[in-house]
Amino acid sequence: MSGIPAPMRSLGLAGLIPFIGLAAVVIAGDDSLHAAALRAQIGYGAVIVSFLGALHWGAAVQTPALATWPRMSWGVTPSLLGWVALLLPPLPALVLLTTALLAALVFDEFNFGSDDSRAWFVRLRRLLSIGAMLSLLATLISIVVRTVP
Repeated sequence: MSGIPAPMRSLGLAGLIPFIGLAAVVIAGDDSLHAAALRAQIGYGAVIVSFLGALHWGAAVQTPALATWPRMSWGVTPSLLGWVALLLPPLPALVLLTTALLAALVFDEFNFGSDDSRAWFVRLRRLLSIGAMLSLLATLISIVVRTVP
């Protein structure tokens, strides 16, 4: 965590609280909270996935040479994936969001990973993405376990 600006580290880690907390409610909460926590988990996941695409637009605003078709196209893709996840039933929505988080991490590794001045960003992205994906997968497994007779 060294070298990561304190506001980004603190706010990034705080951003995992809804993922972890909502997963815990889905897993261990009573049935009256289950459906609301599940929808909230999917909604929050969609918002975060959308944010990850916007990073590339922000980078291109700072450095216009980064405004390539592939990068800008990817920049809108997570928003579209998040939107689709909101329209799907819970199981495919959780799979889509987990996959989108993984794809965003891989894309960011290729686009930011070779820049030594942004090595801290890639380390932070890995940590936050893994935390979010594990929370979504825990939620997914919990739902599958609940539905298996």
